[in-house]
This record gives sequence, structure tokens and C-alpha cells, in this order.
Amino acid sequence: MTPRVAVGAFVFDGAGRVLLIERGQPPGAGLWTVPGGKLEPAETLAQAVAREVREETGLVAEVGPLVCVVERIAEGYHYVILDYLARVIGGALDPGSDVRAAKFVADAELDALPLTDGLVAVLARARATHATWASR
Repeated sequence: MTPRVAVGAFVFDGAGRVLLIERGQPPGAGLWTVPGGKLEPAETLAQAVAREVREETGLVAEVGPLVCVVERIAEGYHYVILDYLARVIGGALDPGSDVRAAKFVADAELDALPLTDGLVAVLARARATHATWASR
């Protein structure tokens, strides 16, 4: 199986909540995670991040720095996911057709949601990077 390149976006609002989507399709249907998806042909990583945020949430995003790279390997797929910071610069929150829901979530609410594996650890890294990026 050939690994596929994918991207994810950590978007925080002014209250420090993170933007999450409930996946509507496999893999991970029903789980909450950050907006993201596969890189398309002739698309840059930043273009892919902005496109996925727009398609899944209706929000227009400015893409920031790379937070980390994670791999997801299971039967039938192998994704190499590059997770970036992004910030909202337009649009309105409106879940796309391939997600069940999209919302900004406070840390206190995370335990009540079924999250994708490893999201909490990567979220901590994203918060640390966000503090530096947001102060610019």
C-alpha cells in the first residue's frame, strides 16, 4: 500500500477553543478531529490546508507554520499527515457535506467527545506553537 499525503489544520478562536469536525466518512466516521484531508494533484500543502478548512467548515483560513507530522496506518490505508496552524480570516461556520458537525471546542469539552487517536497530544503541541505564532 502506497502512503498518501494528507494535511490537517489546528484553528483556534479568540477564546482558545479549537475547531473540530465530526467525521462523516471512513476512516474514523463519528470521531472528532481537526479539519483535513488528502493532498490533491498539483496542490501545495498550504492550498490543501486552506481548501480542507473551507470545504469542511465553511471558514476561510490563513495557513501558518507546520505543527507536526503524524502517521496513521491501518488495514487499507497509510496516511502521512502534516498538521499546520491556521487562523480564520473569513467565511461562516457551516459544516460541509462530508462532515456531520463542526464547532469550536474548549479543552474542558474534549473528554466528552470521541476523538481520533493521538489528537490530544498533537493538540498540546499545536497550542505551544500557536502561542508563538499568534504573538507575531
